[in-house]
Amino acid sequence: MAEQLIFDLPVRQALGRDAFFVSPSNAVAMATLDAVDNWPSGKLVLIGPKGAGKTHMAHVWASDHAAVIVPAQTLAQADIPALAARRFVVVEDADRLSSLPDPQHAEEALFHLHNLTLAEGGRLLLTAQSAPNHWTLGLPDLASRMQGTTVARIEPPDDKLLAAMLVKQFDDRQIAVPGTLILWLVKRMERSAEAARRMVETLDAAALRSGRPISRNLAAQFFPKDE
Repeated sequence: MAEQLIFDLPVRQALGRDAFFVSPSNAVAMATLDAVDNWPSGKLVLIGPKGAGKTHMAHVWASDHAAVIVPAQTLAQADIPALAARRFVVVEDADRLSSLPDPQHAEEALFHLHNLTLAEGGRLLLTAQSAPNHWTLGLPDLASRMQGTTVARIEPPDDKLLAAMLVKQFDDRQIAVPGTLILWLVKRMERSAEAARRMVETLDAAALRSGRPISRNLAAQFFPKDE
């Protein structure tokens, strides 16, 4: 039998509000983002584990407010006054500043972006995996400003959110699976968004290798037991 050809098709990640599923795990955080006029000092840190939906929520917020999104690792090379002039700014992975090759310049850039954006009456949203008091910042002035920032937390996902995450991961790969399979998979997965991503990635790769559609029989080869 000829070997099945595998085409590495791009994953089209949907990041709009219509693709975002609100559940008890993230409802409070989403409501806090939406109440932008109530942010103390005009800034907010959105925290949650890897894959929890921080990027999706940040893109929803950015779309609503015509905000610019900047990865923390590019801050040292960014035009900070131009960013601040946009008035609504998102800095993703702000807790990674200290691990960058040039943390001093990156921290100084965030410090100036923070001050200029708020001086313009703008809003600054930062995403991270942990609260600012756990960041190892070397710039004392930046550390004090970050530690004084309100935190919105994405809680661990419930079953409804896990199911929605699986559906979205399949949709991003243009794969249709029955709802009964989604419920079956939820019972056999770790309770994290990253686990949903890995599970769908595993099943997609297995289906491509075997030339078979994703089914319960195929999935049982990789996820045979309930937790």
